[in-house]
Amino acid sequence: MAILVTGGAGYIGSHTVVELLNHGEEVVVVDNLRTGHKQAVTGGTFYQGDISDRKFLDSVFAKHEIEAVIHFAASSLVGESVQKPLDYYENNLIASHALVSAMIDHGVKKIVFSSTAATYGEPKSIPILESDVTSPTNPYGETKLAMEKMFRWSDNAYGLKSISLRYFNAAGAHPDAMIGEDHNPESHLIPIILQVALGQREAIGIFGDDYPTEDGTCIRDYIHVMDLANAHWLALEHLRKNNTSDVFNLGNGTGFSVKQVIETARQVTDHPIPEKVSPRRAGDPAVLIASSEKAQSVLGWKPQYNDLKTIIATAWKWHQANPKGYNDK
Repeated sequence: MAILVTGGAGYIGSHTVVELLNHGEEVVVVDNLRTGHKQAVTGGTFYQGDISDRKFLDSVFAKHEIEAVIHFAASSLVGESVQKPLDYYENNLIASHALVSAMIDHGVKKIVFSSTAATYGEPKSIPILESDVTSPTNPYGETKLAMEKMFRWSDNAYGLKSISLRYFNAAGAHPDAMIGEDHNPESHLIPIILQVALGQREAIGIFGDDYPTEDGTCIRDYIHVMDLANAHWLALEHLRKNNTSDVFNLGNGTGFSVKQVIETARQVTDHPIPEKVSPRRAGDPAVLIASSEKAQSVLGWKPQYNDLKTIIATAWKWHQANPKGYNDK
């Protein structure tokens, strides 16, 4: 029996493939390579194609005995989703509809879903709990929440069991630097900071230093990508043993400000990393921190890389070895 990983050539998907292979799982990866990288797929069987293509999906399900799906394939840039909302409904929601339809037709009834903290929108309290109100403030979060709801209704109608993992700021790289983070354009804070250390940018931009936080900059919860990968495998195991649907937050439960992240990166890279303050971005909450108590108690999840310096050090090791990302290979 195989695990189908959609979007398995992407950042978090590729690290999850490594985790699954380490646990002896048979892995089938599907990715259209629009944003993913074939070089990031370190094992298993790979198919290039789009999950919105039902004929393509049927061929994959026909070739393999699929036990469950781990679903990463989606567009994931908040700003872009505001500018191109219809693209996000098509790439995220409509494509996921095709995937679920194929699963039901082929008798596959388990899915682990890569969701997001963006489903919560502006938090009413910190730390954020799974029971808190979900009110997305952008099409990215809205489509992810709609996908969660589609899975829930599909459970009622078809017995599709799902676990949705709402995670916060993914960061870091495989500790051996075999794979890492490579987006184009890059939008995540830590790799942008490291691009400054590599001499690829002149300075790191800070969007707002007048927030109601200790140093005036936004506070976020950073979670190492290998800890995220491990959570997906644990979620799969939970579905196998309990066959019940659920939702879990994934984060460290500790927040770090933008300035704290920059200062830690200076220590790790031994580079001054100049900074430049710009006005706030619309819609950026001051503080986003997750409560992951439920994931820890129910899934038995225990983050191994919960120190910010360690997280950044693994990312720096990858970026030093691959200053141009996968284009170096």
